[in-house]
Amino acid sequence: MRILVVFGVVLWIHFCHAEPFSVDGKVLVLDESNFDSAISSFDHILVDFYAPWCGHCKRLSPELDAAAPVLAALKEPIIIAKVDADKHTRLAKKYDVDAYPTILLFNHGIPQEYRGPRKADLLVRYLKKFAASDVNVLDSDSAVNNFVEEAGTFFPIYIGFGLNASIIEKLAIKYKKNAWFSVAKDFSEDLMVLYDFDKIPALVSLNPLYNERSTFYGPFEDDFLEDFVKQNLIPLAVPVSHDTLKLMKADGRKIVLTIVEDEDDENSKELIKLLKAAASANRDLIFGYVGVNQLEEFAEKFDIGTKLPKMVVWNKSDDYLAVDGSESIEGEDQATQITKFLEGYREGRTIKKTFSGPSLMRFIHRSFDIRMVYILVFVAAVLMLIQGLGKGGDEYQRVPNQDQVDHASSSSTSQVESKEEYKPGDKED
Repeated sequence: MRILVVFGVVLWIHFCHAEPFSVDGKVLVLDESNFDSAISSFDHILVDFYAPWCGHCKRLSPELDAAAPVLAALKEPIIIAKVDADKHTRLAKKYDVDAYPTILLFNHGIPQEYRGPRKADLLVRYLKKFAASDVNVLDSDSAVNNFVEEAGTFFPIYIGFGLNASIIEKLAIKYKKNAWFSVAKDFSEDLMVLYDFDKIPALVSLNPLYNERSTFYGPFEDDFLEDFVKQNLIPLAVPVSHDTLKLMKADGRKIVLTIVEDEDDENSKELIKLLKAAASANRDLIFGYVGVNQLEEFAEKFDIGTKLPKMVVWNKSDDYLAVDGSESIEGEDQATQITKFLEGYREGRTIKKTFSGPSLMRFIHRSFDIRMVYILVFVAAVLMLIQGLGKGGDEYQRVPNQDQVDHASSSSTSQVESKEEYKPGDKED
C-alpha cells in the first residue's frame, strides 16, 4: 500500500511540474521525452525530422521558422516542431524516417507525410486548410471570390450554391485532407455566369491547378454526391507521379493509362487534350498519362518496347490489359484510335499482361559482377551530391540517412535485388 501511495505522489509531482507547451510562434524542439505529449497536446502539428549535416534540412529550417508564428496565430493553431532524427533514432525508426528531411503532419494524432511546398508563404497557405472549418459558409460574391483566391491551387475546391452545409458536411469531413468545401449564400447572377451554372442548387468543383471546372445538379443523395466528389478530386487527364498514384489507387475506378515518350513535347500535349475529351465521356474510368522521360521506373513496367504512344487499362495491380489491335495509338487520327481502344476494352477484346521485368537493379546485377554494382552505386552517389550542391529551391529533395549509406556499401546481392519492385509513393533519396 505504501508503495502505491509513494508511486502516486511521484506521478503527481511529475505532472504538476511538467511545463505545458506554449504557443509562442517558435518551432518546438522535440525528443523522446516530450514527443508523445506534444502530439497529444495539439490538434495539428507539423514535425520536421532532420539531420544537422543535411543541406536540404538547413535550407528548410529558416522557412519553418518564418511560417511558425503565422500558423500559431490561427484561430485553430498549427504548430511546427522539429526532431534531430540523427540523434533520436528511436523516433526516426518509429515513424519510418529513412531520408532527410522527412516531414510529417499529425492531424489529431494521425500522421501523414507532408509533400506540399516548402517556401514559408506557400507552406502557410497549404496548411491553413487543415485548420479551417470542414465547410466554409460564404455570404457574398466577394466572400466566394476571396475564398477561391485564398485556397490557392494546391487542392480542388467544391462550392455548393444554394446548398445547406449539412448536405456536404459528411463528405467534407471524409475528404478534408484532399479538398476545400464551402457553401455560398446571397450570391448574384454575375457569380452564376462566372462559375458557369444556370440553376440552383448546384455543386461546382474547381481544380485551379489544371484549370478544370465541373457542375453537379443532383440528385443530392450520399452515393451520387460522393461519386461526383471522388471523380473531381483528380483532373480529367492525370499526370502520373508518386502523389497522383496515391489518389488514383484510393479511387475505385480502373485507369486508362497512356504512355508517351515525353509529356512535355507538343505532340503529347495535343494527345492530352484528346484524353481529357475521352475522360469527360467515360467518367467510370480514370485517364492517366506518363512520360518515359519523366518517370521511366514506372513506365517501363508496361512494356515500353512497343511503339509509343500506347494505351493500356490498369487495375492498380501487377498486371494490366492491352486491347487487341490497339497496341499503339501512333499516327495522325489519334482521336479515332482512342475511341477504338475504348470500344475494344468495353467489348472485352483484351489481352492480359504482367508487369515487364527485369528491374534496373536486377539487370545490373545479372549483367555485371557485384563489384561493378558497388562502383555504379558510388558513381551515382557522387553525381547526386554534385547535383544536390547545385540545386536549391522548393523541390522535394532528401538525402539518405547514415544507416542507408552504410547499408549501401555492405549490401549483399539479395539485398540489392529486394529493392527491385517499384512502389508508388516510395521516398526519394
